[in-house]
Amino acid sequence: MIDLHYWPTPNGHKITLFLEEAGLDYTIKPVNIGKGEQFASDFLAIAPNNRMPAIVDHAPSDGGAPVTVFESGAILLYLAEKTGRFGDGDLRGRTIVNQWLMWQMGGLGPMLGQNHHFNRYAPEKIPYAIDRYVKETNRLYGVLDRRLEGRDFIAGDYSIADMAAYPWIVPYEAQGQRLEDFPNVKRWFEAIAARPATVAAYEKGKAIADSSAPMTDEAKKQLFGQTAATR
Repeated sequence: MIDLHYWPTPNGHKITLFLEEAGLDYTIKPVNIGKGEQFASDFLAIAPNNRMPAIVDHAPSDGGAPVTVFESGAILLYLAEKTGRFGDGDLRGRTIVNQWLMWQMGGLGPMLGQNHHFNRYAPEKIPYAIDRYVKETNRLYGVLDRRLEGRDFIAGDYSIADMAAYPWIVPYEAQGQRLEDFPNVKRWFEAIAARPATVAAYEKGKAIADSSAPMTDEAKKQLFGQTAATR
């Protein structure tokens, strides 16, 4: 059994996508980031960066004590190794998967996250910042579109690289993008959206999101502007 410390954000969805695809038994432990639950001491014990998602695997493959993993990319790598699925087994295939996973972790996620922040959450609209990140989002969509030309998925077969990237493309309209401008991304996006595991993962996220309060100014203070001294 795996405990998944989760909130329905793009990084959270990455892990439910894998767990649903692999059919692993897991229990969701909601971490309401709008209420500051990511700063609770018991959560920090497994996720020292006070960011979800994180997992506790109570049945690791070595048969030892439970394994804790934080950072969504590290969790995907761990689960791929645990199951032998979605990471590609041979050296070359695994290298392709891993480099595109790192592309998402180092580029697509952070840059689109800044797009979300300055477009949706910042207390004041800063035109330069909005323009900067909308354009960088567009550039990254272009990188993904070129990669998907002639391929069903990022690394050929469906993999953790796709699971990492897809949730960040879901809010494309809020990011100022049109999928029609990126036909290969559009085809890929629609194929993943139709997978039964994707539907199941997002339904679980929606159930949690629907039960939470709307984003308030106090919630934004919990999410943004923290320093080492704050916590």
